[in-house]
Amino acid sequence: MAGVFDTLFAVNVNDHTEKKPSGGTELTYLSWPFAWAEVKRRYPDAHYEIAKYNGLPYVCDPQTGYMVFTNVTIDGVTHEMWLPVMDGANNAMKPEPYTVKTKFKEIPVRAATMMDINKAIMRCLVKNLAMFGMGLYIYAGEDLPVPETEAVQDKKTELIEDIKRTMIEKGYTVSQKARKQLQEMEIGALEAYMESLKKMPDKAKKEEETA
Repeated sequence: MAGVFDTLFAVNVNDHTEKKPSGGTELTYLSWPFAWAEVKRRYPDAHYEIAKYNGLPYVCDPQTGYMVFTNVTIDGVTHEMWLPVMDGANNAMKPEPYTVKTKFKEIPVRAATMMDINKAIMRCLVKNLAMFGMGLYIYAGEDLPVPETEAVQDKKTELIEDIKRTMIEKGYTVSQKARKQLQEMEIGALEAYMESLKKMPDKAKKEEETA
């Protein structure tokens, strides 16, 4: 059975990313609503926490700036992540505005606001989810997730056949649409569907109960 990492690492997130210029490069950001929704679809018990210090969702040092932290727990495993609050050029933001001096110019960095802190927290959450595999290939500089291994594909095929056999045994028709939907589902979703299918009454009994 595929683990959490293999399941989430196989998710193609390319349609839900946004590229933004940062300094002399371009960074790719994954939409946090999409990332969280995809995780919850596969692992309904997943949850996250925003670390708080003296009631505030950040730590701040006047010299070095702000830092935010999140904790994500999926399938009983917890990973922690942290992220500094940064401006569009990836400069650390502080309580007061300051200037970054380079060889050729001086770059003004404005003081951080709660909007900046809020954005950093959600980006930290996405980075946290990447530790479980979700969109990690983006951080690794890859264009697509690693294809499913042969073992994972074999397990997926086995699950689909078990589901179809169970559906037939319970008197339900396995339509072409249903077959296609099963093929598009990932292992975590297939396993969840199999469990719910086992709890469903036979079709004949269900019709008798509703008659």
